[in-house]
Amino acid sequence: MAGFDFDRKQIEETVDRIVERTMRMDLTWDWPCGVAYYGISKAYEVTKNEKYLKLMKDRIDFYIELGLPSVWTVNTCAMGHCLITLYEATGDERYHDILMSKIDYLRNYALRFADNVLQHTVSANNDFPEQCWADTLFMAAFLMLRVGVKEKDDALIADALNQYYWHIQYLQNENTGLWYHGYNNITKDHMSGFYWGRANCWAAFTMSQVGHILPEAYLYPQFLEIVGSLNEQLSALKMCQTENGLWRTILDDEESYEEISASAGIAAAMLAKGNPLHTPYINKSIKGLLANVAEDGRVMNVSGGTAVMKDRAGYMGISKKWIQGWGQGMALAFFAGLLDTANHRNDGAL
Repeated sequence: MAGFDFDRKQIEETVDRIVERTMRMDLTWDWPCGVAYYGISKAYEVTKNEKYLKLMKDRIDFYIELGLPSVWTVNTCAMGHCLITLYEATGDERYHDILMSKIDYLRNYALRFADNVLQHTVSANNDFPEQCWADTLFMAAFLMLRVGVKEKDDALIADALNQYYWHIQYLQNENTGLWYHGYNNITKDHMSGFYWGRANCWAAFTMSQVGHILPEAYLYPQFLEIVGSLNEQLSALKMCQTENGLWRTILDDEESYEEISASAGIAAAMLAKGNPLHTPYINKSIKGLLANVAEDGRVMNVSGGTAVMKDRAGYMGISKKWIQGWGQGMALAFFAGLLDTANHRNDGAL
C-alpha cells in the first residue's frame, strides 16, 4: 500500500530497542513469552538480523535444558510460534518435536465443548469450564493453521478453521462488528459482555493472517466467514480509534485508558488486511505507537493479564504500569509489518 508516513531507520532502531529490552525480561515458557518471541520471530524474518535469531535460540535452548512444562495448556502452546521460526532457520529437530507435541495436545487432549471448540485453558486445572476466549485464536488456532499448512495436514487445517469459525459465531456481535472477550457455553452468554481491546486485537490480527498463510484460501468456506468477520470488525474498529491513533482497553468507553498491545495488534491487522482505505488510520497508529516506546525499548501502557472480568471496574482497574511480553510482541509484529510494506499484498479476499 502506498501512502505510509514513516522513517524506515527510526522503525528499525525502534525494533532493535524493543528486541533488546524483551530479551532482558525473565519470561518463562508461557503465553507472555510466546507472544513476545512471536514478535522477535517476525522481526528476524523481516530484517534478516541474525542477532535476533541467536538471542532467541540461545534462550529457547536454555529453556529446553532447564526442562519444559510436563503438561501443555492452550496458553503455553503460544510458544510454538517461535519454534516454527527456529526450526525453519536451523533445521534442528528438537524444535519440531516440541512444536508437534503441542499440536498433539491441541488435537487429542485439550478440553473442548459443543462444536469441538477449544476451551481456553491457562493451567492443568479446569479453570474456565466451557468458555471460549478470543485469546485462544492467537495461542492455539493460529498456530494450528500455521503448522497445518507447513505439514500439509488437511485435518489440522480444517480443525484450525473450525476454531476460527466458531469463535466468530460465539464472540462477534454482528450488529456492532466488535468482539466480546469471552463466551460461556454453560450460561449461554458473554458474561460481563465488554468489548475488550486486546480480545479484538487477538481476533483481528489472527484473522488478518489467514489469507496470507493458507494456499488457495478462497476455496475454503470458513475463510469467507473470516473475511466477512474481519471486514466488519475493522470497519467498526477504525471508528473507535482515538485522536492519538490508539484504541482503548474498553473500545467503546471514552473514559477507558488507551492500551498499547491492543492498539499494536489492531494496527498490524489493518496492515495485513491491505485495504488502502485504512492507510490514514495506520499512519495515526505509527505516531501513537512510537510515542509509547521508551528509550530503553519498553513498550509502555500495556495492561496486565486480564481474565473475563466481572464488570467495567474490573477492566478499568487492570494496571498498565509494567512491561509485558504481549505488549513487546505485538508492537514488534506491527513495526515488522511496517518494514515489510514493500512486499505487502492484500489478503486475497474475494
